[in-house]
Amino acid sequence: MPRMTMIEAIRSAMDVSMERDEKVVVFGEDVGFFGGVFRCTAGLQKKYGTSRCFDTPISELGIVGVAVGMAAYGLRPCVEIQFADYVYPAYDQIVSEAARLRYRSAGQFTCPIVIRMPTGGGIFGGQTHSQSPEALFTHVAGLKVVVPSNPVDAKGLLIAAIEDPDPVIFLEPKRLYNGPFDGHHDRPVTAWSKHALGEVAEGHFTVPLGKAEVRREGSAVTVLAYGTMVHVALAAAEEKGIDAEIIDLRTLIPLDLDAIVASVKKTGRCVIVHEATLTSGFGAELAALVQEHCFYHLEAPIQRVTGWDTPYPHALEWDYFPGPARIGEALSAAMEA
Repeated sequence: MPRMTMIEAIRSAMDVSMERDEKVVVFGEDVGFFGGVFRCTAGLQKKYGTSRCFDTPISELGIVGVAVGMAAYGLRPCVEIQFADYVYPAYDQIVSEAARLRYRSAGQFTCPIVIRMPTGGGIFGGQTHSQSPEALFTHVAGLKVVVPSNPVDAKGLLIAAIEDPDPVIFLEPKRLYNGPFDGHHDRPVTAWSKHALGEVAEGHFTVPLGKAEVRREGSAVTVLAYGTMVHVALAAAEEKGIDAEIIDLRTLIPLDLDAIVASVKKTGRCVIVHEATLTSGFGAELAALVQEHCFYHLEAPIQRVTGWDTPYPHALEWDYFPGPARIGEALSAAMEA
């Protein structure tokens, strides 16, 4: 199988989908002629023409609003918001129109759109290019929310999202865009990353939405993570020498609760990791679910390791991120309780 970066895998997913289905259209700011600020759409306009891959004005509200109309008409838009931080002007269209179209029309219309967004930090982008807003979307009934952690999943999940009849928020961790990563920006990849990152099948395949994946088997403590934090958690477990079971959620909504419950009941301990801020982050929902479903199996308090409850710090972003050291402390706390 060819080796791909996550950028190449995402581009391949759109290419495969556009080739298989002429109703799939790709658009957004700079995605056509330029190929996107991260080059995820490079070459698509040349291959499929300006009617199927095109540039838009700088209007996120307009991008999503047009996509909703196209979807109601029968097309399958896959649109790009250049950075997740830019999505807020489009939030009303996502919440009030895209998420509710099937319900409001009593099933007469569906809204098969995908909204792709680079998310998280790692490029010294500052407060307006580094946010992790996934909890704003997991709260909204009618949306599906996906966060891949590697190129294989990025391609398979994106194809599945494009083929899904309902709106999907597809969050792409930009720290993972260009290659393997294990939690340290200047260190070689972990054994799992060497195996799983990069080797991506050509052609069409899907990874089902709503299914988590165990990235590291263990019996002492369960770690729930997604996106970039999967790799950071792997690094922490290896450095600490703790027999941690690390679950890559992959899809936040729908959530694979069965996989989470099975793991926590086995280990009796749970550490939750995400890059977004602590208060009202998606980890709070995970903690509540674990407590509700696994209370009599828990042998220690649930631990959360997250970003700080502060505006995103430009100069101090590597201190803001949950790193292996902070996750290691949480693993130790869970084991010692």
